[in-house]
Order: sequence, then structure tokens, then C-alpha cells
Amino acid sequence: MRPNARRTTLADIAQAAGVSIATVSKVVNGRGDVAPHTRTRVQELLHQHHYLAPVFRHTEAVEIPTIEVQFKGGLKSYVAETLEGIVDSAAELGASVVISKASSAPHWARDLVSAGRRAVIAVTSVYTTAHLNELARSGLPLVVLDPLHLPDSRVNSVGATNFTGGLAATQHLLSLGHRRVAYLGGPTMAVCNQARMHGYRAAMEAEGAPVPDVYVRPGEFTYETGLLGATALLDLQEPPTAIFAGNDEIAVGVIETARVRGLRVPEDLSVVGFDDTSLAQMASPPLTTVRQPLREMGGAALRTALRLANGEKVGSHHIELATELVVRASTARPREETVARR
Repeated sequence: MRPNARRTTLADIAQAAGVSIATVSKVVNGRGDVAPHTRTRVQELLHQHHYLAPVFRHTEAVEIPTIEVQFKGGLKSYVAETLEGIVDSAAELGASVVISKASSAPHWARDLVSAGRRAVIAVTSVYTTAHLNELARSGLPLVVLDPLHLPDSRVNSVGATNFTGGLAATQHLLSLGHRRVAYLGGPTMAVCNQARMHGYRAAMEAEGAPVPDVYVRPGEFTYETGLLGATALLDLQEPPTAIFAGNDEIAVGVIETARVRGLRVPEDLSVVGFDDTSLAQMASPPLTTVRQPLREMGGAALRTALRLANGEKVGSHHIELATELVVRASTARPREETVARR
């Protein structure tokens, strides 16, 4: 190498190979979690560019921050799409991500620090005061994605405009001519569920449409809630002509209940979901739903976690990304004979 020539960096190798800096670092440090063809390509480029590993040039060593991403429950569409956003952003920013199930083991946060984690991102996980105290003692910053409960002031969070989404979903059904619209949602105390329900109520009230107590049913964000909740709603003496579901899984359960009962969606019953996961497009019929930018939310959570890990301050403890109504084939005007019969 000529005396004044610029030394090849990890970024140079990553760009040439078409991979992330984190991947190149793993090859340099002998990590095993790299595909064989990728490893071979990176090693060839390292050799071609006469790259010297950081072990020989300590002043140029690059730290790859590792973020722990924890989730609770099954790896459902919502969680999977959010994780995809986190992982993609980590690759772009040269960070490493470890994905695990939420743990309640003693000193779990201390163990994460010992393992080299720099921050924690929680997806659909509930963090108690004890959890937060454990994190505070360990010095690990926490970012909660779409928090189920109002987060502690020590917690940064990323969510979506759930109230606006609930308002838009209900206004859509009202604009089609529905007046008997029910809300079938998730846990009563979940912040996102409350916001969606309040958006629903606000739209109904503005239109002067009545909301009987039996038209608002809490549950879980699951397919089973859709099955059972829709059964209860459709068994009413005056059942709804439309159901706004708190998420896509619930909505798919509603559609299945309608099918079993011989009701057609949307001819006999209109259904709206929330999230716009892959389920929404695979549903039959394709589901009208409120899109949460799940991958973008994951990316925002990752960027926030990295900033906190670097000791930077963030402008707001809570970030909300915009929702958007996506109209597909599960909603239509109510049939006059259906309205009369019901």
C-alpha cells in the first residue's frame, strides 16, 4: 500500500459485496452466522483489498452494537412484520440484533448486559415496574413498540395513530350507509385498543349513530376472539350490519363466523380490520383494514434504541406514525332487505 493511500474500511468491503457492515464484521471476527457463499465473497474482497483486521489495527476497530429484541406470545403476522422492519434497519445501520422471547428470570437484564447487549426493544411485551427497575439498575435503555399499557416516563415507545385509524375505519362504514356498527377489540386496558375504540365511538357520536353497550366487546387480539365475538354479536336480536375489528386476526375470525352461518361478506356483513398484515390480503374476501406502518415502526424503534445506546437524547418519549385506511373487498353498502330484516 502506498504511504498516503487511504486504508480500506469495513464499509468499503460491505459496499463492494452488497452486504451490511455487520455481516463483514462477522466474517472478520470469525462468527459462524453468515451464509457460506456470502462468507466466501467477503473473504475474497478482504484479500483483494489487503484488508487488515481490527485485531492488528486497534485504533480502527469498529464496534457493532447489539440490540436485544424481545416479544411475547406466538410469532404472528404483526410480530413478524415488525421484526422484519427492525432487522432490515439494523442491517442498513450496521447493528446486530438478537431476537428472543420475553424473560422473567431473575437478573435477566444483568445477563443481557453481560452478553453485550446495548439496549432492549420490546414487541407486544408487558413491562412491569419490577422489569423497569431491573433495566434501570442494569443501565439498559428500553424501547417499547406499540405499548399495551401507558409506558413509564423512563420508557421510550413507538406506536401509530390508533385513534385516527379507528375514526377512519368507522367513518368509512358510516359513509357506506351502515348505522349498526359494532366494535370487536382487544384487551380492555390495552392503550392501542382504547384509542381505536375511542376513534370508533367518536365517529359514531358525530354521525348520531347509537352505540348499544352490547355492540362494544373486548377480547384478545386473536382469531378466536373474532370467532366468539362475532357469534355473540350476530346472535343479538338486532345484530350489526358491520363490524370493526381491533386487528386483522380478529377480522378474519369474524369472516369465518359469517361464512359458517351462511352470511356473505360484504353483501350481508361488512368487516374492517386493523394493521394491514399479510392476512388482510390473503383473507377471502381481501380485507378492508387500517394500515399500521409495521416495518417503519420497527425501523423507528431500532433507530431510537441505537441513539439511546450511544447516550444520545431523543426529542420525544413517544413516536407515532400515521395510519391509513386501505379499502378492499370486505366492505359495501348494507342491503336494504338486510337492514330491514335486522
